[in-house]
Amino acid sequence: MKTKFHVILFLLLCNVLWAAAQQSMFITHGKIEYERKRNVHAIIDAMSGEDDGDWKELMKQSTPKFTVNYFDCWFTDSLTLYKPGRENPENGPNSREFPADDNIVYNLLEAGNTITKKRIFETTYRVEDSLRTIQWKITEETRNIAGFECRRANAIIMDSIYVVAFYTDQITTTGGPESFTGLPGMILGVALPHEHVTWFATKVLVEEIAPGQLKPFQKGKKTTKKGLHDDLARALTDWGNYGKQYIKNAEL
Repeated sequence: MKTKFHVILFLLLCNVLWAAAQQSMFITHGKIEYERKRNVHAIIDAMSGEDDGDWKELMKQSTPKFTVNYFDCWFTDSLTLYKPGRENPENGPNSREFPADDNIVYNLLEAGNTITKKRIFETTYRVEDSLRTIQWKITEETRNIAGFECRRANAIIMDSIYVVAFYTDQITTTGGPESFTGLPGMILGVALPHEHVTWFATKVLVEEIAPGQLKPFQKGKKTTKKGLHDDLARALTDWGNYGKQYIKNAEL
């Protein structure tokens, strides 16, 4: 009888440990560091017109081909706060001079709302709107990012921008870098191949998030996505291809 009792006790203990292990596999709060890599020379080419050859070459000579910036994303089960992280000493002095290059993005995932700080030229905007709706197509391709097995998903945003994303369901928050959300888990990698920019997680830290710790950016000119677009369109209407590319980058 004692042997049978010990066997039953052992099996019960194994079940408890297995359940605890399963529970510990899923992360609901913490901080992610993302590395954003941008091919600056390719972007300069895209923003240039046919008559901008001299300007284009001067820009390339004074700018590194690639810039790498770091961003931190704090998350709970229902919201994310994405903002600039540590500086990269290898970047030049103008590494954050692209439109909306130091965004602070506060996403309320359950409510479906977003509040974003965007710096455009000399103006800081506080853009309040609904989360971007992205029609993802999940594939069977997988990739390991920051120690997590991630599955690939593809989408088109803003009518023409092709997006490749990698998400993990081990982190149950349905967020990601910038405004990329809507997959069944946290997005740890994003590539916009035709826009020459990528975001990939370098590390994931499990950290407690105190109530009220994550708050949206409060200052700036309050507007909506449409309001921002209208302001940019009015300001850049005569800027040709540069203006079109600037608006697109600012609205990402």
